Amino acid sequence: MEEGMSIFNDYVIPWGIRIVLALAIFFIGKAIARAVADFAKKPMDKSGMDKMLVKFLGTLIYTVLLIAVVLAAVDQIGINITSLLAIVGAAGLAVGLALKDSLSNFAAGIMIIIFRPFKIGDFINAGGNAGTVDEIGLFCTLMRTPDNQRIIVPNSAVIGGTIVNVNALGTRRVDLVIGISYDDNVGQARDIILGIIDADPRILKDPAPGVAVAELADSSVNFNVRPWVKAEDYWAVRSDLLETIKLSLDQAGITIPYPQRDVYMHTIATEQKQ
Repeated sequence: MEEGMSIFNDYVIPWGIRIVLALAIFFIGKAIARAVADFAKKPMDKSGMDKMLVKFLGTLIYTVLLIAVVLAAVDQIGINITSLLAIVGAAGLAVGLALKDSLSNFAAGIMIIIFRPFKIGDFINAGGNAGTVDEIGLFCTLMRTPDNQRIIVPNSAVIGGTIVNVNALGTRRVDLVIGISYDDNVGQARDIILGIIDADPRILKDPAPGVAVAELADSSVNFNVRPWVKAEDYWAVRSDLLETIKLSLDQAGITIPYPQRDVYMHTIATEQKQ
């Protein structure tokens, strides 16, 4: 009986107290870690920081604090933390080598969120694909093509190449090349094109549109037509300008030539030898 009481007093009670204290440290520390993470996110939200970045930083703060809480709880039980950290470090290295591609995409996702080369709704050309950005994740970027296809691009491919953001500056220049015949009046053609541009309210007055002779080509006199528009009006204005210019030049009797080649056939008489 006395031996049983001795075991209870020497082992059960001390270990029971350690386990209770460890659990208390864990649950209280976990609640404190969550409160600290939520508190840290409030000023970031008020500063207008990207929501994805705020969420990531909040999760990172919570995870770091939770690891510290777990180590404190484990230490309270009496487990050697040094050995535990060595095991966790070795396991982390093995996992890191196995998931190096995923970690590369993760790091690229953090760079995209921090530096913000584009935002949701922008039309971009990145990673060999072009489309409207629907979602920016930590591992991949989701894009939608003009014909409504979904493209999932790994973030490492996005950040590792050239990124063309069509909407970044708000305005775009429409670059057209319009050719007329050498027999037509250059000044008349220029006035017609400028009149079409002036009549379109979607075309910006500043910067001023440009219409100028660019080249005396093989079969035509080519004009560079360069009006400025809002980025969202680019394709509609481009299509309308091409159609309206063609119809207006036709009505004025101005020809838009197309490449052609004249072929002359010669008959060569040959004498037949007897």
